[in-house]
Amino acid sequence: MWVPSYLRNQNYIMMKSNRNLRISGKAIIGSIPVFTGLIMCSCTHNSTEKKAPNILFIIVDDLRPELGCFGNSLIKTPNIDKLAEKSMIFTNAFCHIGISAPARASMMTGLRPDSTRVWHLEDKFRKNLPDVLTIPQYLHQFGYYTVGIGKIFHNHMPDSVSFDEPDLRPAKYRTEDMIQRDAESFYYDESLQKELDSVRNERLRKDPNAYAGGWAYGRSVECSDAPDSSFYDGAQTLLTIESMKRLKGRKEPFFLTLGLYRPHLPFSAPKKYWDMYNRDSIPLASNDYLPINSPVFAMNSNHELRGCYDLEFVKHPSVYRLPDDTARMLRHGYYASISYIDACIGLLIKEMDKMGLLKNTIIVITGDNGFKLGEHRAWCKHTNYIIDTRIPLIVYTPELENKGKHCSRLIEHVDLFPTFCQLAGIEIPKYLQGTSFVPLLKNPYAEWKSAAFTQFHRKPQETPDQNRYMAYSIITYQYRYTEWRYWDYEHKTAGSLVATELYDLISDPEENINISNLPENKNLVEGLSQRLNKGWRYALPPGN
Repeated sequence: MWVPSYLRNQNYIMMKSNRNLRISGKAIIGSIPVFTGLIMCSCTHNSTEKKAPNILFIIVDDLRPELGCFGNSLIKTPNIDKLAEKSMIFTNAFCHIGISAPARASMMTGLRPDSTRVWHLEDKFRKNLPDVLTIPQYLHQFGYYTVGIGKIFHNHMPDSVSFDEPDLRPAKYRTEDMIQRDAESFYYDESLQKELDSVRNERLRKDPNAYAGGWAYGRSVECSDAPDSSFYDGAQTLLTIESMKRLKGRKEPFFLTLGLYRPHLPFSAPKKYWDMYNRDSIPLASNDYLPINSPVFAMNSNHELRGCYDLEFVKHPSVYRLPDDTARMLRHGYYASISYIDACIGLLIKEMDKMGLLKNTIIVITGDNGFKLGEHRAWCKHTNYIIDTRIPLIVYTPELENKGKHCSRLIEHVDLFPTFCQLAGIEIPKYLQGTSFVPLLKNPYAEWKSAAFTQFHRKPQETPDQNRYMAYSIITYQYRYTEWRYWDYEHKTAGSLVATELYDLISDPEENINISNLPENKNLVEGLSQRLNKGWRYALPPGN
């Protein structure tokens, strides 16, 4: 086990008062043991020992794995692609729930949704598991200095105790009237800001407890001719660069997490990124229809899109199709937002190179969930379909010469926590529910887990029949099989089976035809059902 040299021969660790951690052997959270004490080491000091690697963890909101390095030739991402040329590109990575708060809770705790009990936006992992350690909290105990910038957990659940320097914001957005607002409500154009002010007042008149204090989405798109830093993510990028200039001189290695907001709605980006695309040539979704033979509650209700006040007319995809011109406008905005984020990441990497940080900094770029752009006649996320759960994952490691290799092994969000531990050379907590994929960084063809697992909680207000359901899915290299069950919200338990879905990801990668009820698939469905109900432990790599 690696221990940083500046902690050797020490028998203590300074705990900051705002971190709310206990120094003890371990705490028991339900059935999950959570270790909260530093494992001490009295090794002999070696001044020549190399400093542990820094870690930059970039989480991009609502990013589909459709970048140049993932084979998309339409969306322009030259900077991410350049980094990917020196990285490992994981093409089969998945979140556990296609929605931000639960996806990020699992990512940052290494625990699956039924353990965090975070299934939707309003669920809070700190309320359910008050003593659980997040990735930065755990790395801090082994000498890492931790910094959080941007959207890492969820907008109203920042979990400040996770970081030495939590919730850093550009100065412009630290004022009293800005600090409680979601970044989704920030526009550069003053007329859009005034328009949103008016809409907010009306929202609060109708509902004094409106989400985010009424500061939710405004208009769905913004295209303003302004510098990158005039938009929130550009300002965040500059703050990250300034933070790194401070951090690189510290004796401790740093773990810095940057949460970029775009391409989350609204699609707000400088005009030059919109100008990179010809809207008339942007293709629409090829599968603009509900999956054949699928239960209607499997699809989301487009409620997130309706959160934009210029799209309040949108209805459930079973009864409504967005007009082509509106669909192209949104796809155009999504593409522009990705190119904008790509430029932000490019600037950050360039400045890191100038500072000499690329020589000893691991860089991980991923998304929190996927996103629909008209596929299945639906928009945004909130389903169990692959398009909502598949995420990009790019891992740059200075000491491992991956050089643009692709790995198609199945990776899950919970695998990130143990991977960070192994890359940092520290002990992996036994309670984690993922597996370090460091072996795949060395050999992308190594034997690996046989399945990934996802789920989704469908609320009554999102279903035409106003019932409540939970979907559980198993994803193999050929199939996604799903069981929909009634969900007992009071007791948080799954009930009787309601419907099933089965898609052949080789012959039907867009998941357009549910084949679970075909007589010839009876044995296949029974086998996948058994594997699903056995759970994730039975899908682990050999030896795990």
